[in-house]
Formats: sequence, C-alpha cells, structure tokens
Amino acid sequence: MQQNKPARIRLAILAAAGAMTLLPGMLMAQGADWPARQLKLVVPFPAGGSTDSVGRLLAAELSKELGQTVVVENKGGANGNIGSDLVAKAEPDGYTLLLSGVGSNAISYAIYQNMPYRNSDFAHISLLATGPNVLVANNDFPGKTFADFIKLVRENPGKYTHASSGSGSSGHLAMEMLEQDAKIDLVHVPYKGGAAAITDMIGGRVSVMFLNQDTLLPQVTSGKLRALAVASAKRNPAYPDTPTVAESGYPGFSAESWFGLSAPAKTPPAVIQRLNQATVKALSSPDIRQKLESVGFVVVADDPKSFSAFVDNEIAKWGKAAKASGAKMD
Repeated sequence: MQQNKPARIRLAILAAAGAMTLLPGMLMAQGADWPARQLKLVVPFPAGGSTDSVGRLLAAELSKELGQTVVVENKGGANGNIGSDLVAKAEPDGYTLLLSGVGSNAISYAIYQNMPYRNSDFAHISLLATGPNVLVANNDFPGKTFADFIKLVRENPGKYTHASSGSGSSGHLAMEMLEQDAKIDLVHVPYKGGAAAITDMIGGRVSVMFLNQDTLLPQVTSGKLRALAVASAKRNPAYPDTPTVAESGYPGFSAESWFGLSAPAKTPPAVIQRLNQATVKALSSPDIRQKLESVGFVVVADDPKSFSAFVDNEIAKWGKAAKASGAKMD
C-alpha cells in the first residue's frame, strides 16, 4: 500500500534523526579501532635535514603513545611539494601522515604556478614547533648591531647583499618583509641550499642573511658569523642575547619556520582527536623537548582548530611577501 506524502516525510525525518544519533558512535568506534596497524609519517624532504630530524623524533614518540610503529618515509623534491601531494591524495584513514611545514604548506601556494594540492586537502592536527629565521652578518660587515645594519643599508641602497638558501625560501622572504617594513634595499643573492650560502657568508662574499636558527647556531656560537636579530615574537632561548626584530623598532615582525602534523582531509574526526592527544603527549617528553630546544626550536603542541587558524595566517603572510618579492617557481 502506497504511503501518503506526509507519512513519507515523517519516516524520512525519523531515519535522518536515527542516522545522526548513530554517527557519534560510529566515529567513536572508528577511533577505538584505530590504529590497528603500522602508520607512515611522510617527511617531504631528504634524510639528514632539520625536517627529517624532527620527523624521526616525533615518530619514535608517537610509536610509544599509539602502540603501533610509526615509520618515517622521506619523499623529497619541489620544496616539499612532492611528499605533501602524496599525503593530500592518500586514503583518509589516519595511517598516512605528513610532517607539514612553512615551505610546502604556506610559501609554496604563493610561489608555485601549478600546485598539485590545496590547503583544503589537509586536516591539520597540531603545530609541533617553531624556530625563527636569524639575521646574521659576516665578520667584515661594518655594522655590529641591528640598528647599525638598518642605518648602513638605508644610507647605501643597493650596496649591500643578502644571501638566501634559494629564491622563495623563508630566509629570502623574511628579508623581503624587512625591506618593505624598514624601507631598505639590498641585492638578493640566492644559493642552492643553506650550506653554500653559509660558506660564502663566512668568506665575506655576501654581507648578511636570514636563515633558520638551528642551521646557523654552530656558526654563531663559534664566532664565524654574527647574529644581529631573531625574527620571532620573543627572544629565542638559543640566542638569549640577540634582540628580536620586533623589539628593535618593527613590532609584529615575525618570520619563523615551523613544523606540524597533518593528515589527508576527511580523516575521521575521532582519529584526528586521537592523533592530537598522542602528539601533545609525545611533545611533553623531556627527551624530545630537550633535543628540540637545544637547537632553538620552541615546542608548541596545540589543537587542530588553533593549528588550522595558524596555517591560514601563515599562507596570507608569506603570500604577501612572495608577491612583493616576485618569486615564482614552475
């Protein structure tokens, strides 16, 4: 017997209500059953660098917290875009994760012409740690302080050079932001990586450079390069006597590298929550904190909502700097 229209509507409403009632339980069940096997943490850079080191530290601690092995898989190339794309297109089941970062998950959106993924392709789990770019000068540079640097460069536009680890790198764009804020003009000398740039800095062939704090720390502590300022909101523990750019006359200035944990979009919320809890607990380990803080990283460990908002802000900030610099990649 055919039901009348009001009866069919009532049945549809009841069915929908029942489904909504079951949904939280289904998600909880997914979270309860997960993880049932080994996880993969994709590090979108080659082995041996800072990103790889952070990834391996995190993987070891997450393995303890989750009761399943977390294996690091290095997938380098295209400033981290290849590995990030792999995760963006992976099954959203919580078993393939990404060590996300400022390059592939903020700067790349602005400088690459044909990005294979978008920010909306990820579920961001937690910001892990941040580390500032540090402004250093070679020992022949006449300015001994950040104020000296600004004065010299302002009085001599186009005379002094600044190195970077590559066009569109965070160091390059950090200087672009400072040039815009301070109304100064330096000549950009891009290198293929930080090591080559440091070599020429020490040799006096380039005047100044912004680069990650952990990479520069050995050169600064040995006296081979001189730190003028750090680009974080607060002074960095590894550079306690080095002022911030913000406190030196440019409030709000910030140019930091960062690492986060992300997963493919549509990963079940219960799994994201479980991953966040495990990550926060892993980062509270005295061992991992000591290793990160010893080279100037500041451990954060926040929640998915905060990290997602942070990524949105980073995309906007670095995008503005990239546009001003004109940096573009194929």
